[in-house]
Amino acid sequence: MTSSFPQSSLTRSPSSPRTMFNTVMTVVAFICGVLALLPLVAVLSYVLFKGFSSLNLSVFTELPPAPLRKGGGFGNAILGTLFMVGIGALISIPFGVLAAIYLTEFSSSKVARWIRFATNILSGVPSIIAGVFAYGIVVLTLVKLNLGSYSAFGGGFALAILMLPTIVRTTDEALQLVSQDLRQASVGLGATKFQTVIQVVLPAALPAIVTGSTLAIARASGETAPLLFTALFSSFWPSGLLQPTASLAVLVYNFAVSPFQNWQSLAWAASLILVLMVLITSIIARWATRQKA
Repeated sequence: MTSSFPQSSLTRSPSSPRTMFNTVMTVVAFICGVLALLPLVAVLSYVLFKGFSSLNLSVFTELPPAPLRKGGGFGNAILGTLFMVGIGALISIPFGVLAAIYLTEFSSSKVARWIRFATNILSGVPSIIAGVFAYGIVVLTLVKLNLGSYSAFGGGFALAILMLPTIVRTTDEALQLVSQDLRQASVGLGATKFQTVIQVVLPAALPAIVTGSTLAIARASGETAPLLFTALFSSFWPSGLLQPTASLAVLVYNFAVSPFQNWQSLAWAASLILVLMVLITSIIARWATRQKA
Protein backbone atom coordinates (compact mmCIF):
# COMPACT_ATOMS: atom_id res chain seq x y z
CA MET A 1 0.00 0.00 0.00
CA THR A 2 1.53 3.25 -1.13
CA SER A 3 1.22 6.52 0.75
CA SER A 4 -1.01 9.22 -0.72
CA PHE A 5 1.38 11.91 0.52
CA PRO A 6 4.15 13.03 -1.80
CA GLN A 7 7.67 12.17 -0.67
CA SER A 8 8.72 15.80 -0.83
CA SER A 9 6.28 16.71 1.98
CA LEU A 10 8.40 14.71 4.46
CA THR A 11 11.58 16.55 3.52
CA ARG A 12 12.55 19.70 5.39
CA SER A 13 12.87 22.51 2.90
CA PRO A 14 15.34 25.26 3.87
CA SER A 15 13.32 27.79 1.89
CA SER A 16 9.96 27.05 3.53
CA PRO A 17 8.48 29.85 5.71
CA ARG A 18 8.42 27.64 8.80
CA THR A 19 12.09 26.69 8.49
CA MET A 20 13.17 30.25 7.79
CA PHE A 21 11.17 31.53 10.79
CA ASN A 22 12.73 28.87 13.02
CA THR A 23 16.22 29.81 11.85
CA VAL A 24 15.64 33.53 12.38
CA MET A 25 14.24 33.03 15.87
CA THR A 26 17.15 30.74 16.80
CA VAL A 27 19.62 33.41 15.72
CA VAL A 28 17.68 36.09 17.62
CA ALA A 29 17.61 33.95 20.77
CA PHE A 30 21.36 33.33 20.50
CA ILE A 31 22.06 37.06 20.08
CA CYS A 32 19.87 37.87 23.09
CA GLY A 33 21.73 35.27 25.15
CA VAL A 34 25.08 36.77 24.19
CA LEU A 35 23.86 40.28 24.99
CA ALA A 36 22.62 39.08 28.39
CA LEU A 37 26.02 37.59 29.20
CA LEU A 38 27.98 40.53 27.86
CA PRO A 39 27.59 42.81 30.93
CA LEU A 40 28.56 39.97 33.27
CA VAL A 41 31.64 39.10 31.22
CA ALA A 42 32.61 42.77 30.96
CA VAL A 43 32.31 43.37 34.71
CA LEU A 44 34.19 40.20 35.63
CA SER A 45 36.92 40.89 33.08
CA TYR A 46 37.42 44.46 34.29
CA VAL A 47 37.48 43.40 37.96
CA LEU A 48 39.97 40.63 37.18
CA PHE A 49 42.20 42.99 35.18
CA LYS A 50 42.21 45.79 37.75
CA GLY A 51 42.12 43.61 40.85
CA PHE A 52 44.71 41.01 39.87
CA SER A 53 47.29 43.68 39.11
CA SER A 54 46.88 45.03 42.66
CA LEU A 55 46.84 41.62 44.34
CA ASN A 56 49.76 40.42 46.47
CA LEU A 57 50.36 38.50 49.67
CA SER A 58 50.38 41.59 51.89
CA VAL A 59 46.72 42.38 51.20
CA PHE A 60 45.75 39.27 53.18
CA THR A 61 47.99 39.88 56.19
CA GLU A 62 48.29 43.65 56.69
CA LEU A 63 46.03 46.50 57.75
CA PRO A 64 44.88 49.34 55.46
CA PRO A 65 47.69 51.85 54.94
CA ALA A 66 47.63 55.60 55.37
CA PRO A 67 46.88 57.73 52.28
CA LEU A 68 49.73 57.87 49.73
CA ARG A 69 51.64 55.16 51.61
CA LYS A 70 52.70 52.09 49.64
CA GLY A 71 51.94 48.58 50.79
CA GLY A 72 49.28 47.58 53.25
CA GLY A 73 46.26 45.38 52.80
CA PHE A 74 42.81 44.57 54.09
CA GLY A 75 43.23 41.42 56.14
CA ASN A 76 41.00 42.90 58.80
CA ALA A 77 38.20 43.42 56.26
CA ILE A 78 38.42 39.81 55.07
CA LEU A 79 38.30 38.54 58.64
CA GLY A 80 35.50 40.95 59.53
CA THR A 81 33.43 39.86 56.52
CA LEU A 82 33.79 36.20 57.42
CA PHE A 83 33.04 37.06 61.03
CA MET A 84 29.79 38.93 60.32
CA VAL A 85 28.59 36.53 57.63
CA GLY A 86 29.21 33.71 60.09
CA ILE A 87 27.14 35.49 62.73
CA GLY A 88 24.36 36.04 60.21
CA ALA A 89 24.44 32.38 59.18
CA LEU A 90 24.35 31.18 62.79
CA ILE A 91 21.24 33.29 63.38
CA SER A 92 19.36 32.83 60.11
CA ILE A 93 20.00 29.17 59.19
CA PRO A 94 18.52 27.57 62.34
CA PHE A 95 15.55 29.95 62.41
CA GLY A 96 14.99 29.65 58.67
CA VAL A 97 15.11 25.85 58.62
CA LEU A 98 12.86 25.53 61.68
CA ALA A 99 10.38 28.00 60.19
CA ALA A 100 10.29 26.04 56.93
CA ILE A 101 9.76 22.78 58.85
CA TYR A 102 6.82 24.33 60.67
CA LEU A 103 5.34 25.61 57.40
CA THR A 104 5.60 22.28 55.62
CA GLU A 105 4.98 19.74 58.36
CA PHE A 106 2.96 21.27 61.20
CA SER A 107 1.07 24.43 60.18
CA SER A 108 -2.38 24.70 58.64
CA SER A 109 -2.69 25.71 55.00
CA LYS A 110 -4.10 29.14 55.89
CA VAL A 111 -1.29 30.00 58.31
CA ALA A 112 1.34 28.67 55.90
CA ARG A 113 -0.07 30.79 53.08
CA TRP A 114 0.20 34.00 55.11
CA ILE A 115 3.70 33.20 56.35
CA ARG A 116 4.89 32.44 52.82
CA PHE A 117 3.36 35.72 51.67
CA ALA A 118 5.20 37.61 54.43
CA THR A 119 8.45 35.83 53.51
CA ASN A 120 8.09 36.88 49.88
CA ILE A 121 7.58 40.49 50.97
CA LEU A 122 10.63 40.34 53.24
CA SER A 123 12.77 39.00 50.41
CA GLY A 124 11.93 42.10 48.35
CA VAL A 125 12.71 44.64 51.07
CA PRO A 126 15.73 46.80 50.13
CA SER A 127 18.87 46.00 52.08
CA ILE A 128 19.14 49.55 53.39
CA ILE A 129 15.79 49.06 55.18
CA ALA A 130 17.21 46.00 56.91
CA GLY A 131 20.19 48.13 57.93
CA VAL A 132 17.98 50.85 59.40
CA PHE A 133 15.95 48.23 61.28
CA ALA A 134 19.09 46.61 62.69
CA TYR A 135 20.37 50.06 63.65
CA GLY A 136 17.23 50.74 65.66
CA ILE A 137 17.16 47.30 67.28
CA VAL A 138 20.83 46.61 67.98
CA VAL A 139 22.91 49.80 67.72
CA LEU A 140 20.58 52.07 69.67
CA THR A 141 20.01 49.36 72.28
CA LEU A 142 23.75 49.00 72.82
CA VAL A 143 24.04 52.77 73.19
CA LYS A 144 21.28 52.83 75.81
CA LEU A 145 22.97 50.01 77.75
CA ASN A 146 26.38 51.70 77.48
CA LEU A 147 27.80 48.61 75.78
CA GLY A 148 28.95 50.33 72.60
CA SER A 149 27.29 51.35 69.37
CA TYR A 150 28.39 50.03 65.99
CA SER A 151 29.44 46.41 66.23
CA ALA A 152 30.06 43.14 64.42
CA PHE A 153 26.99 41.68 66.10
CA GLY A 154 24.84 44.45 64.64
CA GLY A 155 26.27 43.77 61.19
CA GLY A 156 25.65 40.03 61.55
CA PHE A 157 22.09 40.71 62.72
CA ALA A 158 21.40 42.88 59.66
CA LEU A 159 22.82 40.22 57.32
CA ALA A 160 20.71 37.56 59.05
CA ILE A 161 17.56 39.54 58.19
CA LEU A 162 18.58 39.53 54.52
CA MET A 163 19.49 35.83 54.54
CA LEU A 164 16.37 34.62 56.36
CA PRO A 165 13.76 34.81 53.55
CA THR A 166 16.02 33.02 51.06
CA ILE A 167 16.66 30.19 53.51
CA VAL A 168 12.98 29.87 54.44
CA ARG A 169 11.81 29.79 50.83
CA THR A 170 14.41 27.32 49.55
CA THR A 171 14.02 25.01 52.56
CA ASP A 172 10.23 25.15 52.30
CA GLU A 173 10.33 24.22 48.62
CA ALA A 174 12.87 21.46 49.28
CA LEU A 175 10.70 19.90 51.99
CA GLN A 176 7.62 20.03 49.77
CA LEU A 177 9.49 18.10 47.08
CA VAL A 178 10.11 15.17 49.42
CA SER A 179 7.71 12.39 48.45
CA GLN A 180 4.73 11.79 50.70
CA ASP A 181 5.37 8.07 50.32
CA LEU A 182 8.50 8.42 52.44
CA ARG A 183 6.52 10.12 55.20
CA GLN A 184 3.76 7.51 55.08
CA ALA A 185 6.28 4.67 55.10
CA SER A 186 8.01 6.12 58.13
CA VAL A 187 4.73 6.54 60.01
CA GLY A 188 3.72 3.04 58.97
CA LEU A 189 6.86 1.66 60.61
CA GLY A 190 5.85 3.29 63.90
CA ALA A 191 7.88 6.51 63.77
CA THR A 192 6.48 9.67 65.31
CA LYS A 193 5.99 12.89 63.37
CA PHE A 194 9.15 14.34 64.93
CA GLN A 195 11.21 11.24 64.09
CA THR A 196 9.91 11.28 60.52
CA VAL A 197 10.93 14.89 60.01
CA ILE A 198 14.37 14.51 61.61
CA GLN A 199 15.38 11.11 60.25
CA VAL A 200 13.60 10.92 56.89
CA VAL A 201 12.44 14.28 55.52
CA LEU A 202 15.41 16.47 56.46
CA PRO A 203 18.12 14.09 55.14
CA ALA A 204 16.25 13.81 51.83
CA ALA A 205 16.05 17.60 51.49
CA LEU A 206 19.51 18.38 52.89
CA PRO A 207 21.29 19.09 49.55
CA ALA A 208 18.66 21.66 48.58
CA ILE A 209 18.82 23.22 52.06
CA VAL A 210 22.60 23.56 51.73
CA THR A 211 22.12 25.12 48.31
CA GLY A 212 19.70 27.72 49.63
CA SER A 213 21.94 28.52 52.59
CA THR A 214 25.02 29.03 50.43
CA LEU A 215 23.09 31.27 48.03
CA ALA A 216 21.90 33.35 50.99
CA ILE A 217 25.48 33.60 52.27
CA ALA A 218 26.66 34.68 48.82
CA ARG A 219 24.08 37.48 48.76
CA ALA A 220 24.95 38.65 52.27
CA SER A 221 28.70 38.71 51.57
CA GLY A 222 28.39 41.60 49.13
CA GLU A 223 25.95 43.81 51.04
CA THR A 224 27.17 47.30 51.93
CA ALA A 225 24.23 49.45 53.09
CA PRO A 226 23.28 47.34 56.15
CA LEU A 227 26.87 47.34 57.39
CA LEU A 228 27.16 51.11 57.07
CA PHE A 229 24.34 51.42 59.61
CA THR A 230 25.47 48.66 61.96
CA ALA A 231 29.16 47.69 61.80
CA LEU A 232 30.51 50.89 60.23
CA PHE A 233 34.26 50.39 59.59
CA SER A 234 37.55 50.01 61.43
CA SER A 235 41.18 50.21 60.38
CA PHE A 236 42.16 47.63 63.00
CA TRP A 237 41.77 43.92 63.48
CA PRO A 238 38.40 42.74 64.87
CA SER A 239 38.58 42.81 68.65
CA GLY A 240 35.12 41.72 69.74
CA LEU A 241 31.45 41.32 68.95
CA LEU A 242 30.58 44.78 70.25
CA GLN A 243 33.25 46.77 68.39
CA PRO A 244 33.15 48.47 64.96
CA THR A 245 34.34 45.95 62.38
CA ALA A 246 35.69 46.30 58.86
CA SER A 247 34.19 44.47 55.89
CA LEU A 248 35.20 44.07 52.27
CA ALA A 249 32.05 45.73 50.90
CA VAL A 250 32.41 48.85 53.04
CA LEU A 251 36.16 48.99 52.33
CA VAL A 252 35.47 48.96 48.59
CA TYR A 253 32.89 51.72 49.05
CA ASN A 254 35.24 53.89 51.14
CA PHE A 255 38.42 53.37 49.13
CA ALA A 256 36.94 53.45 45.62
CA VAL A 257 35.67 57.02 46.01
CA SER A 258 38.86 58.29 47.67
CA PRO A 259 41.32 60.48 45.71
CA PHE A 260 44.33 58.38 46.77
CA GLN A 261 45.80 55.96 44.25
CA ASN A 262 46.93 53.37 46.79
CA TRP A 263 43.45 53.16 48.31
CA GLN A 264 41.87 52.80 44.88
CA SER A 265 44.21 49.91 44.08
CA LEU A 266 43.23 48.18 47.32
CA ALA A 267 39.57 48.72 46.44
CA TRP A 268 40.04 46.82 43.16
CA ALA A 269 41.89 44.00 44.93
CA ALA A 270 39.13 43.81 47.55
CA SER A 271 36.51 43.70 44.78
CA LEU A 272 38.28 40.72 43.24
CA ILE A 273 38.42 38.89 46.58
CA LEU A 274 34.73 39.61 47.14
CA VAL A 275 33.84 38.23 43.71
CA LEU A 276 35.91 35.11 44.38
CA MET A 277 34.13 34.58 47.70
CA VAL A 278 30.75 34.77 45.97
CA LEU A 279 32.04 32.43 43.25
CA ILE A 280 33.18 29.86 45.82
CA THR A 281 29.82 29.87 47.58
CA SER A 282 28.06 29.50 44.22
CA ILE A 283 30.28 26.52 43.36
CA ILE A 284 29.38 24.93 46.69
CA ALA A 285 25.70 25.45 45.87
CA ARG A 286 26.12 23.82 42.46
CA TRP A 287 28.03 20.94 44.02
CA ALA A 288 25.24 20.39 46.54
CA THR A 289 22.68 20.38 43.70
CA ARG A 290 24.77 17.83 41.81
CA GLN A 291 24.95 15.63 44.89
CA LYS A 292 21.16 15.77 45.07
CA ALA A 293 20.92 14.59 41.48
